[in-house]
Amino acid sequence: MGPRGHSGHRLADFPALKRRLRALSIALAASILAGCASALSWDPGSYTVQAGDTLYEIAFRYSLDYRDLAAWNGLGDGSMIRPGQTLRLSPPAGDRASASRSASASGPAARSRPASTSSSRAQARAPAATAKAPGDWRWPTTGRVLSAFGRNPKNPNGLQIGGTAGQEIRAAAGGEVVYSGSGLIGYGQLIIVKHSEAYLSAYGHNRELSVREGQRVAAGQVIASMGEGPGKTPLLHFEIRRNGKPVDPILFLPAR
Repeated sequence: MGPRGHSGHRLADFPALKRRLRALSIALAASILAGCASALSWDPGSYTVQAGDTLYEIAFRYSLDYRDLAAWNGLGDGSMIRPGQTLRLSPPAGDRASASRSASASGPAARSRPASTSSSRAQARAPAATAKAPGDWRWPTTGRVLSAFGRNPKNPNGLQIGGTAGQEIRAAAGGEVVYSGSGLIGYGQLIIVKHSEAYLSAYGHNRELSVREGQRVAAGQVIASMGEGPGKTPLLHFEIRRNGKPVDPILFLPAR
């Protein structure tokens, strides 16, 4: 038999010792990572207000009704948000009013596809009238529809209308400008117009903005000039939102 001294015993157990040390190292690393994850955790149900944010901008970003966002956070009219403030993005338990608005926004008109005849167009538009639509809508610019509602993989929430860089962009209906800037990723220079308590319209990828926040605009008034969208293509990204939810603009715009 060979020697069984202390050093011999230690050498014989070396592979097992390596396995134990490896297991301890993995456990320690997992513990450290778990602590870091806890410290840096991100709550998708909340948003921290940044400098320059407005209630309408935040609601638009998350496809929420601005009234709901204000109510869930006790903001009153929403004019008192401040940088660093954390806003909840979902209703507290038992909030039936916002749930009702959400159901209305995802109703028949929101799910319908573009109508092919004037009679089916009128039928598709009928449910929207109960949500206090602003009246007759106008096309915001001339040009061919490059991408229909729901068809653009990068931003399916509206129409992509082609044209020439610099051509006029007009308000689709009268209302108040509640956002004018470039703070929303994916929209470039953006204008949002509030037409009623239920309806907003949005105009993205502009080259120049001709109106400011708080300004009243009339239907057909020039509010911007066309810029370039993805791929350097001159276009307007146009949306209509009812109670914060995108709806197909074709259901509201006149046939042409």
